[in-house]
Amino acid sequence: MFKARTLYWLPRILAVLFILFISLFALDVFSEYQTIGEIALALFMHLIPSFLLIIATVIAWRWRFMGGVLFVLLGTVSIFFFNSYEHILTFLLVSLPPILLGLLFIWESQWHHPDMTANH
Repeated sequence: MFKARTLYWLPRILAVLFILFISLFALDVFSEYQTIGEIALALFMHLIPSFLLIIATVIAWRWRFMGGVLFVLLGTVSIFFFNSYEHILTFLLVSLPPILLGLLFIWESQWHHPDMTANH
């Protein structure tokens, strides 16, 4: 039971932590030389990856396999969108975590215990 509960919560907690981490990068939009409207637009644009990850997390919370596939897809797209293939550190911090999260959700979908869904 401990293993099933751990496997249930681990990808969810890690997904929330990763979203918080990615959202920190949006804080670089604040500058004393910009208007409120420019800052709001820049903040929205910088938070788009976080919004996509939130959507993936909500989907994965209910439909583990589909959410896992979505995380893997987002991680794969981020490799090319953010050019993380050019820098190993960027790849390890930005592109690899959603891929691993997706694999955790997929793995959990295959091992999920029937009693876990009764409580959640």
